[in-house]
Amino acid sequence: MPVSITLIGGPTALIEIDGFRLLTDPTFDAPGAYQLPHVKLEKTIGPAVRPDAIGPVDAVLLSHDQHSDNLDNSGREYLFKVKRVLTTEAGAKRLGGHVEGLAPWSAAHLRDDDGNTLTITATPARHGPAGIEPLSGDVIGFVVSSSRKDTRPVYISGDTTWFDGVAEVARRFKCGVVLPFAGAAQTRGPFHLTMDTNDTIETARAFPDAMIVPVHTEGWAHFRQNSEDLRKTFDVLGFGTRLRLLEPGVPTVIEAP
Repeated sequence: MPVSITLIGGPTALIEIDGFRLLTDPTFDAPGAYQLPHVKLEKTIGPAVRPDAIGPVDAVLLSHDQHSDNLDNSGREYLFKVKRVLTTEAGAKRLGGHVEGLAPWSAAHLRDDDGNTLTITATPARHGPAGIEPLSGDVIGFVVSSSRKDTRPVYISGDTTWFDGVAEVARRFKCGVVLPFAGAAQTRGPFHLTMDTNDTIETARAFPDAMIVPVHTEGWAHFRQNSEDLRKTFDVLGFGTRLRLLEPGVPTVIEAP
């Protein structure tokens, strides 16, 4: 079955799969400057869809809670309005309430009234180069697998660069749709904290049967690359037919190539 994805802005996307509705890293604040403990971030584009216009969701998939470009003030308020929130174990302790923490390779399940099930498996993520963990904190991605045999898994990378953990996801899951968190985010040093064009191509090679649908490419000043950079790279290397760029606010049906 095809998957529908609506890009709301930055890392925030609504994923509709087999009757379930999932929201990634909720960010709804207006453009402006946001001070973190060690760096100031500038948001340049507001959300394409306001939270009250999204409608009910079955779960929020939150890759991590410590950076305002993945969870801002409005996003934190939104968490209390949804049934379930899945994030890192450390993030669940910080956020409290009904937030559930997952370690990499552990899973949670969603069920509907007809007995259909989504299995959401947490996946490894590394928010920058090796050794970044004490600075960036814990991050996870997610694989969403449906009990319906005609629906292939969807992989949401979370804030990560290409590393062995992403390669292991590709070995374990034959995904039909992959959402890499790209944009080559750069804040404190001359290194990237999310996937750049090279990382995204590596991811496409690792998932040879998947449509690549990047998010986290626009909306913040510390993103060093954008969707047009990805388009040019994929076209030059012959992967262009496997890249699907989303228009913000527009529900888009994605089918595996």
